[in-house]
Amino acid sequence: MPRKSSVAKRRKKGRKKSTKFLSGSSSSFRHWDLVISLPFAFLRFFAAENLHLAGGARLSTVRRVSSPVANISAYLFAELTDLKSLRERLLAFCKQRRLKGTILLSTEGINLFIAGEREKVDELVELLRAIPGLEGLKPKYSPSDHQPFSRMLVRIKKEIIAFGVEGIEPAKYTSPRVEAATLKQWLDEGKPVVLYDTRNDYEVKLGTFKGAIPAGVDHFRDFPEAVAALPEEMKEQTVVTFCTGGIRCEKAAPFMEQAGFKNVFQLEGGILKYFEEVGGAHYDGECFVFDQRVGVDPALRETPAAVCFACQTPLDETEQIDPRYVAGASCPHCYKSDADQLAERIALRQEALERVCSPLPGSVPYDNHCPVRIPAECDGLTLLDALCRLFAHVERTFWEDLFAQEKLLLLSGEPVAPEQIVRAGESYLRLLPATVEPDVATGIRVLHEDEAIVVLHKPAPLPMHPSGRFHRHSLQWLVNAAWDPEKPRAVHRLDANTTGIVVFGRTRRYAGKMQEGFKRGAVEKVYLVKCQGHSAADEFQCDAPISRESSRLGARMIDEDDGHEAKTIFKVIARQPDGTALLEARPITGRTNQIRVHLRQLGHPIVGDPAYLADGSLGEKQTLDVGDPPLCLHAWKLAFDHPVDGRRMEFVDTPPAWA
Repeated sequence: MPRKSSVAKRRKKGRKKSTKFLSGSSSSFRHWDLVISLPFAFLRFFAAENLHLAGGARLSTVRRVSSPVANISAYLFAELTDLKSLRERLLAFCKQRRLKGTILLSTEGINLFIAGEREKVDELVELLRAIPGLEGLKPKYSPSDHQPFSRMLVRIKKEIIAFGVEGIEPAKYTSPRVEAATLKQWLDEGKPVVLYDTRNDYEVKLGTFKGAIPAGVDHFRDFPEAVAALPEEMKEQTVVTFCTGGIRCEKAAPFMEQAGFKNVFQLEGGILKYFEEVGGAHYDGECFVFDQRVGVDPALRETPAAVCFACQTPLDETEQIDPRYVAGASCPHCYKSDADQLAERIALRQEALERVCSPLPGSVPYDNHCPVRIPAECDGLTLLDALCRLFAHVERTFWEDLFAQEKLLLLSGEPVAPEQIVRAGESYLRLLPATVEPDVATGIRVLHEDEAIVVLHKPAPLPMHPSGRFHRHSLQWLVNAAWDPEKPRAVHRLDANTTGIVVFGRTRRYAGKMQEGFKRGAVEKVYLVKCQGHSAADEFQCDAPISRESSRLGARMIDEDDGHEAKTIFKVIARQPDGTALLEARPITGRTNQIRVHLRQLGHPIVGDPAYLADGSLGEKQTLDVGDPPLCLHAWKLAFDHPVDGRRMEFVDTPPAWA
């Protein structure tokens, strides 16, 4: 059975789909000699160019003709030169004669599969044999009642069979050959011989010689590594390499000799020649072939085997009735459950996030232009007065110094005066040259992703949005970079010092629908909190209104007169001997800093809070530094309705160490 890596690699390379022809359409392709010389990549191209299925899949587009079409396949290792000129000559020659198919040219030889009128095909063979080095070309003929190719291609390749090892030149040397009848005689007599299958795993799956050792490779380029893993004692034994039609053994057997194997033979004509001459003796199963038949039995008759569209793995009859086999979509070897697909997406996104965060983008100096938008309440003020109102916690002299340094700019980049009268909706720029941002936590984890939403674990300290000293070192900026060209939008926010679950919408529309759920109270939020002191009750709540405007550090206060309605329900999980308590907090409303403000109001400030201190004052730091003791507030659970189909989704994040 093919290894999973084989399936994954073939899918990753994006090989185009191929399948069996419809019943009856391949009756004239019974002869194995049509395909013995063709490398997999060439025949995959053949399938992709000539297969079209109803409903969007692909199958053969055939042209019926009144007389049989002659098909030839051939390969020959020979030293060829002036390939560009030869390519042009052959392409013109074939097009003039309406021949179609593919010819691969390399300095090491030629590999071809051509179809057309027999007379015209013979003319091509005569031309090829006139080329120095190709005098011994021996094509194999087979008739068909249709033209299997849609166009004529002549391509120049580094190798006619991809191997990638220097010094292996079949035109100059090949290992001794053993004929099919001789190999059968050896096996009949029980002669000690090691049969080594040089084919790829997916080919071996359909059948191989009894007792043969498979190379266990996904691609012929992996063959040297497979040989290196063979037992040392095998170098003293008689080894017979074999493949489908012999072309791979032209390189595999000499390579094994170079690797120290002393008695190596290659099976002349491969498995299919063996079938033709001696039948299926000592062989189990069928032989995978690189055409529409997929597999042939020892009588060279087409078998019921099929090929999975998605991963190109050959499938027997049992696998074709497996419920995981969906024509054109999946098979038992490549089927992935929804959970598997989610895990794969998450792994890719996680890799992207790690690339974005290493190194942190704001750790390299850059010129930062922070936008300042003028709200309606500042319309008609001077720019200096507007800035002082917008940033009430910042001293007026700070802005005056920036004006003096010409670091407050129009959108055009020109300096602006402090007396500039501003209008609502205008934007200005604050220049921060050679900015290096403070370090932030980078342990962002992807918890879920689908067509509409992204759910993340936010570490701390890490601001949600660009502000103050942080621009590139914000969750939104990092997410935009990792999801580029998409720009997911945060549906809600957590404080820079708070860890836990955050939801993003993949588009503005999905983010908007999610935000409506938060406004309606349809989202259930549960936090873990470690606070100072022990409450009298195990369950309690706070509904003190929270101020509409921020104060120094952007903090909010209790405002009984004009504050926003706010309500938080608390439940004690554990009372600790050190005088702290672990709580479950459920914010019913969603005000800025709500849990922090309410607990401080109740006399139980959160452990590690740098802003809302126990004595009722405000601290001097808004965002913690990496390495500081953490703010013990964690967005633990989140439940909401999916914006596409309305299904209820629930997420639980791993509690932090302090919990």
